[in-house]
Amino acid sequence: MKFYFPDSQDLVSPTYDFLQDEYSPFRVRQRDDRYAHEVLGRAPYHGILVSKAIVDGSVKGAGKYTSAQRARLYRLGVERFFRLPKNIDSLGDNGAFNYADELVPPVSVAETLDFYEGCGFTSGISVDHIIFGYEPNHDFETVASAWAERRLLTLRLAEEFIGKVVDQKLHVEPVGAAQGWSPASYADSVLQLQNMGYQRIALGGMVPLKTADIMDCLLAIDQVRQPQTELHLLGITRIASMAAFAQHGVASFDSTSAFRQAFMDDRDNFHTADDSFVALRVPQVEGNPTLRRGILSGRISQKDAVKLERACLKALRGFDGSQESRRVALSALAEYELLCQTAKKSYITEYDRTLQAAPWSDCACTLCRELGIEIAIFRGTERNKRRGFHNLSVLAAKMESLPAKPTQRSNRG
Repeated sequence: MKFYFPDSQDLVSPTYDFLQDEYSPFRVRQRDDRYAHEVLGRAPYHGILVSKAIVDGSVKGAGKYTSAQRARLYRLGVERFFRLPKNIDSLGDNGAFNYADELVPPVSVAETLDFYEGCGFTSGISVDHIIFGYEPNHDFETVASAWAERRLLTLRLAEEFIGKVVDQKLHVEPVGAAQGWSPASYADSVLQLQNMGYQRIALGGMVPLKTADIMDCLLAIDQVRQPQTELHLLGITRIASMAAFAQHGVASFDSTSAFRQAFMDDRDNFHTADDSFVALRVPQVEGNPTLRRGILSGRISQKDAVKLERACLKALRGFDGSQESRRVALSALAEYELLCQTAKKSYITEYDRTLQAAPWSDCACTLCRELGIEIAIFRGTERNKRRGFHNLSVLAAKMESLPAKPTQRSNRG
């Protein structure tokens, strides 16, 4: 089972000063900063997924890349731009979520292939149009016409896509995009894509589905899937179910979930092999918008905020696992939390659990060994993204523990 990490220009600065919370004045972001595969002992993924919408922008506006970064990607190619090890694949994608509200995709097959070939991707997914909804009891006649039209359009674009790859003898491996609203519709999409010549097929639009629904779709696909066909789940993690998914042809998936939970989740910020913990929130007085508004309104004293912020960091850096140092740290966190009032609830009970476990002290990843408790502090992008990279390393370890996929991937008789 292969894991692809979707790129959104998530890097960290190797020269960031954690004590002063400042960058080097000579830093050039993409050139000097480092990706997860560069700061961890080994890459926590088998490949990266790069969306054309992230690079070139879409109907929703500009992408994540500056014009200089975009030009550099096209000039250097994906392998050199991301400084990828030889064993890391690259998968191109259109970023259909970015134009989901449009009647038709605002990007052509030719433009997509120019992006894939121009950047030197290993593989590329055909242009698709997402179907938002799941109605397993609707057949091809009773389903909403908009859904049926999106599925047929996705198939027509996939046929044009693989035709151009073959006719123009392009280097990118074609991956067919399958959309559907039910097990039967997904199975029919896979059947038609196989008839076009696709041996890798990406199943899209499944992010909102329950695991049982995904399994129902895979079982239906089993009835038509050829033994050599490999499936990719777009935007799906579900580690607990990956071994079962693999029994039904799933060979790869992509997701940002583990990374984003480091700073987007309410409590599951720091992952371990069998648990997760709340990160220790110490908002920056100069960088937290809610805190800044409180200061500007006069509700919060800037002097008191700076004093308590520094006391929290000092207490956490002095934490040595003892009961007394834990008490001091919790007291400082509680006082700062009360002053800031940036959260709707208190995290002190969860902080106590995090400090008692001190999961960073038992972690073998490069970042935990280097940073210690700093990686567990919820504070600014440099700590938060490093914690996200740590979570990716935990995900990689979980992937390695999955049973090997079976040699026969089809249940057809």
